[in-house]
Amino acid sequence: MNLEKIAKIQKRLAKRIVEMPIDISKVRTIAAVDVSYRKNKARGAFVLCSFPSCEVLKTKTIEIEVSFPYIPTYFFLRETRPILILLKGETFDVLLVEGHGKAHPREYGLASHIGLLLGKPTIGVAKKPLHGTNKNFIKIGKAYVSVGNLINLDSAREIIELINEGGYPRPLKIADKISKGAENGRT
Repeated sequence: MNLEKIAKIQKRLAKRIVEMPIDISKVRTIAAVDVSYRKNKARGAFVLCSFPSCEVLKTKTIEIEVSFPYIPTYFFLRETRPILILLKGETFDVLLVEGHGKAHPREYGLASHIGLLLGKPTIGVAKKPLHGTNKNFIKIGKAYVSVGNLINLDSAREIIELINEGGYPRPLKIADKISKGAENGRT
């Protein structure tokens, strides 16, 4: 695998990311996806919530064989497949992805990749910043928030602040727990 070539593609795709405000009053549903790993298995979780009340409307999980190794800053190569399988047939207004968007050394992380593929407003949310990135994100509670695609940082901030629970967005907290084996997102 040629990581230099992939890095150049990421930089080229980063130029296709659209940053724009969205009308928060029209957002009715917010989805979240997260993937956890155990040995050679990836377990992905999808959570659909009402917005802004964050009532859980639907959850779904998948489990598949891991098809790509973990390589820092190339996370999108590992997680795209399980996330796309999870999102097949689902509808939502905004998607939260457990991973970076523009807050990436090449300004094209997992959230940007998923947002570009889906053509939906997507927000990247991570628990820590990537080394070599000191821009393109804001910290809200314990979350590092960045643009995925078809949203700007101000709109992303407003959404995350409305669904923040104990320092992290509630839908992603639920998706994280489900991906790690808690069937209903409660521990």
